[in-house]
Amino acid sequence: MRLFLAVLSACLAAEGQIPAQDARNVNLPNTDTHFTARTYKTLAEWQSRREVLRRQILSAAGLLPLFPKNDLHPQIFGRVEYQGYSIEKVLLETLPGYYLGGNLYRPLKAAPPQGFPAVLTPHGHWTNGRLEDTAICSVPARAINLARQGYVVLAYDMVGYNDSVQTPHDFGEKPVEQLWGFGSFGLQLWNGIRVVDFLETLPGVNPKMIGATGASGGGTQTYTLTAVDDRVRFSAPANMVSFTMQGGGVCENAPGLRLDTNNVEFAAMMAPRPMFMAAATGDWTRNMLKEEYPAVRAIYDLYGKGEDVEAMLLDAPHNYNQANREAMYAFFGKHVLGEKDPAKLKEQPFRAARITDMLALFNRTLPGNALSFQQLFDEWVRLAKEQTGNTRERLAVALAAEWPREVLSQVDGGRIVLGRPGIGDRIPGIWVKGSNPPVLVVDADGADAARRTPEVARLVDAGRSVLMIDAFQTGSAVAPRDRSVRNFLTFNKTDDANRVQDILTALAWLNAPHTRLVGLGKAAVWCLFAAAVSRQPVDLQADIGGFTGADQDYIDGFFVPGIQRAGGLRAARQLAGDR
Repeated sequence: MRLFLAVLSACLAAEGQIPAQDARNVNLPNTDTHFTARTYKTLAEWQSRREVLRRQILSAAGLLPLFPKNDLHPQIFGRVEYQGYSIEKVLLETLPGYYLGGNLYRPLKAAPPQGFPAVLTPHGHWTNGRLEDTAICSVPARAINLARQGYVVLAYDMVGYNDSVQTPHDFGEKPVEQLWGFGSFGLQLWNGIRVVDFLETLPGVNPKMIGATGASGGGTQTYTLTAVDDRVRFSAPANMVSFTMQGGGVCENAPGLRLDTNNVEFAAMMAPRPMFMAAATGDWTRNMLKEEYPAVRAIYDLYGKGEDVEAMLLDAPHNYNQANREAMYAFFGKHVLGEKDPAKLKEQPFRAARITDMLALFNRTLPGNALSFQQLFDEWVRLAKEQTGNTRERLAVALAAEWPREVLSQVDGGRIVLGRPGIGDRIPGIWVKGSNPPVLVVDADGADAARRTPEVARLVDAGRSVLMIDAFQTGSAVAPRDRSVRNFLTFNKTDDANRVQDILTALAWLNAPHTRLVGLGKAAVWCLFAAAVSRQPVDLQADIGGFTGADQDYIDGFFVPGIQRAGGLRAARQLAGDR
């Protein structure tokens, strides 16, 4: 029944009608939803969408805007030489007091005048992290063979693995962490950005020829990095670009990350830079050749670069095995080394290094300024509070709020229903037509409660036009919403964020400068944030009472992940007051 209602709602919305039930209650995408490709008719349309997605990824990561980049203080030591390559241990201070561990693989031959190309190689959720060396996935195998072929390679940790021990691997699920965008997804993305910083300044590296490859969770790290950092010029995300599974780990599912999008769009943001996508029959990428690859290829075609994206489907389980790696070597060789003969890039045997030669913290301790987990969170918050920038944009992205280009309406006597074309939302209300400028009144208990207030009585007696709405999940619009679906907040906005959107939709329908916006009770906070991001100035009347902007206030009364990272109450007051 729920599926039927979702389909019905989508059909009605597509036809420009307001559905009988709000799609936000019946259409709840999650990790295992089977998504379909979105069509872009022009390059300009895609590039506009790409910029929206880039801001969304960075906001979900707690990185909008990026933090100031401290000195990495790179420590490179413990060099061991083998046949054609060397391995060194690396520690990078990617945030003040936070250290990322890894191994640097370099060719032994002299660097060409322009420097060697370089490759970041994040690992996935393999048991041994960057030291995983099995038939199904070997991080050392790909790093060593790439080094022998003429690349400088940095294999670096996921948070909580190997040498990167200052945090657990899975964190960011506590409400207070989510308010500040602090989680393993964001820290890993930041680490990837800082690894690019490290490689492009490393002697012997060509800073204009940096690539990335990883499988599984390392594939997620690869395409989210390439989505936000154009310095990565070639890539190979393996066994993770899928319409049918978006990532099971906490480090792949930050709140707000995939609102109205999916991993295939993230991967397509690599266009027009060369990219190779591997897939396997034994995992969620099994439809690559008929679903995901054509969708990504369509984006590359908009640039006239369709030949620069390739895909392969192996009859294998979830992997980054030898056949997978050799296909990657061939693709990189063709696009980076100018080597078109894959036979020359076959994987060569190697001698596994001792763990003592690989772990940066073997018989060593972290530097004296290394932070505890709580101290790292405090540092994240401190850095966030010091940033300014485009606060209206940051708040709007955190709220996932838009100013609708068009608003649908259905009026039946004094009752009204509003919605946005193609969205499927449904906002019931009461409409009393009178003189302008109009007044929008939002009560935490809905439109009927607002209509009974002395405030509305005075406005109606004065002959003013008054619109009262059932903001999301209030009044008569309260309906069941299954919040138990996997990674709910990654794919769905909170009730409070939806309420802000409903207020913006109502303001856009009124379409009158200096509309008076009245927030009653708890709705005062919703109205304040709506006024802050509104495209039109409003005359705000909202007493937020004891809401001080402390973390607990948001947890108890206005929960929106990332809202504190975006500037919180201070920014909202400043923006609403500037109108």
